[in-house]
Amino acid sequence: MNTIYEEIRSDHDKHREMLDKLEKTSGDSEERRKLWEDFYYEVKAHAAAEEETFYAKLMERPRGQDDARHSVSEHKELDDILEELNSMGFDNPGWLTRFKTLKHDYEHHIDEEEEEIFAKAREVLPDADSKHFTERFLARKAAERKLVDQKARESLEE
Repeated sequence: MNTIYEEIRSDHDKHREMLDKLEKTSGDSEERRKLWEDFYYEVKAHAAAEEETFYAKLMERPRGQDDARHSVSEHKELDDILEELNSMGFDNPGWLTRFKTLKHDYEHHIDEEEEEIFAKAREVLPDADSKHFTERFLARKAAERKLVDQKARESLEE
């Protein structure tokens, strides 16, 4: 079984590929709709699982708190852009412009995680390489995938 770091990096690689494909789409096309839906669900599930397993553990350690809080706050900023894009029409001229902001910010975030946060986590989370830790992340991501629609509906009601 992969480590938590390998699983997160694998997701990031998949997300980078999805972002590149989305950037090449145009208008209200079936291709853009499908790619966006796949990306939206994938990233929402990934971020929630990451926060509830990886970052929650990192926040338990005093030396990991600042980095974890920074990353979770970036998740919130990215989530706001995801929701904004999700509510825009795909043929809206501003959609691609806003998407490019999301792509830039998200790629910065995942690069930072891989280059800085993982190094810090390896120092303060001796159990992060354990099979159990990785299993919890994967299980949480799968469960979260099922809850994304429900959470989106609830946020609209607030």
